Amino acid sequence: MLITLFIMELVILIGLQASGKSAFRRARFFETHTCVSKDDFPKVKNRHKRQRRMIEEAFTQGRSVVIDNTNPTLADRAELISIAREFQAQVTGYYFESLVADCRERNAQREGTARVPEVAIFTTIKKLERPSYKEGFDKLFYVRLADNSEFESSDWRDDE
Repeated sequence: MLITLFIMELVILIGLQASGKSAFRRARFFETHTCVSKDDFPKVKNRHKRQRRMIEEAFTQGRSVVIDNTNPTLADRAELISIAREFQAQVTGYYFESLVADCRERNAQREGTARVPEVAIFTTIKKLERPSYKEGFDKLFYVRLADNSEFESSDWRDDE
């Protein structure tokens, strides 16, 4: 008798605004993970608390979760990793390597509320901390947007 063990997963996307995180999420996790993004509740007073509640609800229902925010600092990610550990979920990180100029260009092509003020990109790059396995990730990857608008991912090496 073959027994399949399903392990819930928390995917943390890390990178600048307009670096391709949301497109990557839609391409890779649309059918398999519940998306939690603070962008989906801009008028909520305590977006941090709402995000936590949504993650916990998904895990309680046995669903995997993908966090589609910039998640630039170790502190931002530590909270998420802690929640995943409470539910014994695997933690996977995707770090989006991108140039500020490229993000600004893609952002300029966005419409309406999808376009962020340019200052937001500059603010995020100033506080962006590269992830590390030391934070508690089970798996960690680099993601690059290739010339053909496809995503290329490769295994993370903490020594880079």
